[in-house]
Amino acid sequence: MTACQSDGEATPLSLNGLTETADGVPDDGTDTCPLPYDMGRAAQAAGLDAEAGPGPVRDDDEPVATAEGGKRAESGEPLAVNPGALVTCTFHVGRDDVEVHTVATREPSALAPLAPVVSRLAAVSSDELIGYIDKAGKAEPGEAVVTGSGNVAAVRLRLDGDGDAALLVGAGESGTASLDRKQIGDLTRALADQVR
Repeated sequence: MTACQSDGEATPLSLNGLTETADGVPDDGTDTCPLPYDMGRAAQAAGLDAEAGPGPVRDDDEPVATAEGGKRAESGEPLAVNPGALVTCTFHVGRDDVEVHTVATREPSALAPLAPVVSRLAAVSSDELIGYIDKAGKAEPGEAVVTGSGNVAAVRLRLDGDGDAALLVGAGESGTASLDRKQIGDLTRALADQVR
C-alpha cells in the first residue's frame, strides 16, 4: 500500500508504493479512491463548511479513480521517459467536482506530466503553463502554488526514498469554481498532509 491511515497519521509515500497502487487500479478505473484521502477532513481543515466527500457531484458512471504509468506506461509517454505513476481520484466539495492527482517520478519534475491537466482546468496560456509548472516544481515540499485562475493548486510531496512527487488539485473550472485562491491552497495542503 502507498499509504494507510492509522490513528490519523499518514504513512510515508514512496515511488514504488504509488506505482504498485497505480498498477492495482483496473484499466477502466474503480469506484473508490485507492489512496487514503479523506476529503471531508481536508475540507474541514481548510475551513470549508460545504458538504464534501468521495466521487463527483453528479453520478455520471465515470470511474472515481484512474491510474497511469507503472506497467501501463508505453514507450515515449512521459511516465515511461521519466518512470513513475499517477493516480487520479475525483471528490466533491459543495457544487464543485474536485480532481486530486497524485504523481511520483524517478527524476524531477513529477508535475511535468500533469501540464495538460493544468491547462484544461485552469485555462492558461502556454507561457503561463510553463511558468506555473516550473514554479510549482521548484517549490519547497508542503508549499501550495496556486494558478492565476485560482482553481488549481499543487504541492510537492516528501517521498520515502528517491524520486519526486506532487499533488495537484483542481476544483471546478476556471471562472466558475466556488472555492477561492486561499481555499484551494488550504485544501491542497490539507490533502498533502494526509499522504506524507
